[in-house]
Amino acid sequence: MRPASTHDAVVIGAGPAGTSAALALARRGWSVAIVEKNVFPRRKVCGEYISASNLALLERLEVGDAWRAEAGPEIRRVGLFSGDTCVEAPMPGAKSGSAARDGFGRALGRDVLDSLLLDAARSAGAEVFQPRRAVAIERDGACQAVRVQPGAGNSRDEATILRAPVIVAAHGSWEPGPLPSQLEKKSRSSDLLGFKAHFTGSTLPPDLMPLLTFPGGYGGMVLADRGRMSISCCIRRDVLARLRGTHAREHGGQVSAAETVEHHLRATCRGARDALEEARLDGPWLAAGPIRPGIRAGYERDIFRVGNVAGESHPIIAEGISMALQSGWILALELAAAATGQAEREAVGRRYETAWRGLFSTRVLAAEAIARIALGHGGAAMMGAVVRNFPQALTLGARLSGKTRAVPGFG
Repeated sequence: MRPASTHDAVVIGAGPAGTSAALALARRGWSVAIVEKNVFPRRKVCGEYISASNLALLERLEVGDAWRAEAGPEIRRVGLFSGDTCVEAPMPGAKSGSAARDGFGRALGRDVLDSLLLDAARSAGAEVFQPRRAVAIERDGACQAVRVQPGAGNSRDEATILRAPVIVAAHGSWEPGPLPSQLEKKSRSSDLLGFKAHFTGSTLPPDLMPLLTFPGGYGGMVLADRGRMSISCCIRRDVLARLRGTHAREHGGQVSAAETVEHHLRATCRGARDALEEARLDGPWLAAGPIRPGIRAGYERDIFRVGNVAGESHPIIAEGISMALQSGWILALELAAAATGQAEREAVGRRYETAWRGLFSTRVLAAEAIARIALGHGGAAMMGAVVRNFPQALTLGARLSGKTRAVPGFG
């Protein structure tokens, strides 16, 4: 085992939440270590849309120009594809305080975005341990010690200990593990399982991001970078099991979960079917989950949580990356303004939790309400009827989901 190294903060996970926290702290002179179990670039189940309200934050993190150079077209319209219903409405623009060129959000594949952010953190001085897996966190005097083992394909490297008074858990909520910040995973028939794929050659209008509803689930589509159309969705575990059984009987053999989901989308949602008619799958379907919506402790057992391990909205509102980036940022703001003693960390934890709830609780609750309607009996039909008569409800829903709300510190 390598000798232990000491840092001001250890960040576990190099997604948007972890790297935004690491970047913000490193640019303030902190010694930061990032532990990431996967080799980049890698694709990930995610809607990939970033609201315009985040672009001032990307500028502050000094990745704004790089993001603009890579991201897909501006999303100026929001829509609903449900059954035979296809309705569109204007996407609300960013509030004052954002640059005029950044009035609308855009999408960027996680294989590109995560690498961009991690490279920026490394350039800012963060020490990156990748591929490495954090397997334990233990008290070590005034610090905590993170035990790190080589990741997949890295068996020749040695295990090591990273010590720091501040530990930031940014490992996500979907994967169980031995860390005290990781969530227990239980299987329920009502679980929502996530799926995602890229397609090329889609006929989806480049400035439109529609919400998809279908029996047992919901999803979204958006044109991202390099002409790739990103489609992501959630479906109930029991509905998926039933559909797979039906398809297996019809096809005389096993059908994969991803094949079942794509077939279900095409069969039940005209807008999705039309957008995919001439499209070609770019890489395999990905699966993850179950989704665990809700608000959790942002500080517990001397560990700060950011990203969806701190709290998760139903992805029906396409705010996952926004919440990840912003949670890492607001934690860094609180940490950078305080000393690192035990009492100060606890005070930071309380302030961070208050700030998190103030910024995100409305969109978490709004997402839950929309998802309940979409997943309930007759709910999708009711949503379709409402937006056919009042398309502006889509614009209002986008606003309520937080797409125009300024990030703290940016007006």
